[in-house]
Amino acid sequence: MKFRFQLFLVMLTVLFSLEGFTQELKFKVAGVPDTTVHLIKYVGTQRYYADTAEIRNGIVTFDGSKQEQGILGVLFPGQNYFEFIHAGEEIYMETKAPSFTLNMKVVKSQQNKVFMEYVKFLSSNTENAKKMSAEKEALAEEDAEGRKAMDDKINSLSKKVKDYQKSLVEANKGTFVSNLIYMSSDVEIPDSPKNPDGTFVDKEFGYKYFRDHYWDHVDFNDDRLVNTPVLQNKLEYFYSQQMLLPHPDTVIKYLTKVVDQIPKGTMMYRFFVTKITSNYEKSKIMGMDKVVNAFVLRYYCSKDEVGNRNGYWMEDDKLEEVCKDAQIRKRLVHGEIPPNVILTDTTSENWRDFYSLESDYVILYFWDPGCGHCKKETPKLEKLYTQKLKERNVEIFAVGKATGDDYEDWREFIRVNNLSFINVGLTDPVYKMAKSNPNMLIPSKTTLESLNYQETYDIFKTPQVWILDKDKKIIGKGLGVAQIEEFIDRLQGFEDAEKLFDVEEEAKEKAKETEHE
Repeated sequence: MKFRFQLFLVMLTVLFSLEGFTQELKFKVAGVPDTTVHLIKYVGTQRYYADTAEIRNGIVTFDGSKQEQGILGVLFPGQNYFEFIHAGEEIYMETKAPSFTLNMKVVKSQQNKVFMEYVKFLSSNTENAKKMSAEKEALAEEDAEGRKAMDDKINSLSKKVKDYQKSLVEANKGTFVSNLIYMSSDVEIPDSPKNPDGTFVDKEFGYKYFRDHYWDHVDFNDDRLVNTPVLQNKLEYFYSQQMLLPHPDTVIKYLTKVVDQIPKGTMMYRFFVTKITSNYEKSKIMGMDKVVNAFVLRYYCSKDEVGNRNGYWMEDDKLEEVCKDAQIRKRLVHGEIPPNVILTDTTSENWRDFYSLESDYVILYFWDPGCGHCKKETPKLEKLYTQKLKERNVEIFAVGKATGDDYEDWREFIRVNNLSFINVGLTDPVYKMAKSNPNMLIPSKTTLESLNYQETYDIFKTPQVWILDKDKKIIGKGLGVAQIEEFIDRLQGFEDAEKLFDVEEEAKEKAKETEHE
C-alpha cells in the first residue's frame, strides 16, 4: 500500500508539472534600451501582434505554449525586428542591435540553429549572385566567352545552394525547419525528351513539368507552414499569369488539383480555400467569378461524412446563405447556358424569349426605369444597337422592371427613347394574373424562373449585362456599353472599326459613380 501511495504522489507531481510547463522563448538583445517589445506572428504574408512583453537589461521572455507554431518575430520600436522558428522547443537566442540576424547566436533550440545558419547562408549567396549578374551585364554582348564563364559561375553557385538545401532537409527530416526549407526549394526539372532527330518531343515540357510538380515539396499535413510568408508567396506565384492562363476553366482545373490533396478541416485547407477565393473575388479579369463560385460549391458547401459543410470556419447561417447564392449563380458564369426568360412586351400579351432568337450573339440586359445609371446607359445601348449591332445580327434582349408603379414608367421610357431592341418585363397585368392564379401562365405561357427573374439572375442592382454566343452560352458579363462595343467588335473581326463610345471615358464615369455610392 505504501508503494502504491508513493507511486500516486509521483504521478500527481508529474501531472502538476506538465500543467505548468511553458515553452520559454527567451532572447538577450544587446544595444536595446528597456522598452516594450512585441511578439509578431505570420498568417501567410500578413503579420499580427501575438504578445507583448518588457525588455529589461537586454532580456525579454515570451510564453511559447500560448503561440501557434511557425515563423515568429520580435518587434522593437522603429519597426526593427528579427525572425525565428517556433516549433515546440524552448528557445534562448542572443544578438545585438542594429544587425539582429547577422549577429544572432542560438544558444538553445536545434531547429533555430539550422534556420539561422540557413538564413545567413542564403543572404550571403544572394549577394554573390547579384554581383555575378552585374558583372555579366557589364560585359559586352560580343564577349561570348566571358559571358559563358559568368553563366558557369552563376550555375555553380545555384547548384551549391540547392545541394545545401538538400543536405539540411535530409539531416533534419521530420522537423518543421526541414519542411520549411524543402518548401522553399525549387523542384528540379529533368531534361526535355527528344525525338531521334534531336528535336524536342514537347517544347513546353519544362513549363508543364514545373506546373505539375510545383507542390511536390510542400507537406500539406503540416499546418505550421501556413504561419510563414513562404507558403503564400508560393501560392500567389502559382495562380499568377506567369504560371496559369487567366481563363476560368484553366484556373479551376489546376487549383482544384492542388486543394483536393489537402486534408479537410485543417488550417492548410482553410488557408488555401480562402486565399484563392478572395483572390478571384477581387480579380478584374472577366469570367473569374466562375472560379469563385466553383470554389464555394466545392470547398465551402460540400459536406463531410457526418453531414457538416467543409467551410468550418464560417458561422452556419452565413455559410448556408453563401451556399444558396452559389447554387443560383452556378448557371450565370462563363461557359454556362443561363435560364431562359419568357415575359411579355409592353402590350402584356406578346410573349418573347431569348432561347428562340437566331442571332449570332445576344446581349441580355436587365434594367430599371427608375435607376439613374440605367437612364444613361439604356439610350446609349439603343444607339449601339441601331448603328452597329442590328445589321451584324446581334440582338439585345432587355428585361425591364415593370411591376406596380414602374409599369407605366417603363413603357414611357421605351416610347420616349424609341427603344427598338426587344423589351420585355414582368408587367403589372401579368404580375397580378400570376399572383391570382399562376396556373393560368405556368407552364402554358412561361416558367416560374421567368416570373422570378430577379432571383433567378441574382439581380440585386441594375443595370446587369450578360453576353451570349449563338448557342446561348455566356461569353461575357458585367460590361458597360463602351466595353460591349469593343468586345463585340473584337469577336466579329472589327477591332479597327470606329468606336461610338470611349472605354476610358466610361471607366472614369464608373469610378466617379462608385465614389459616390
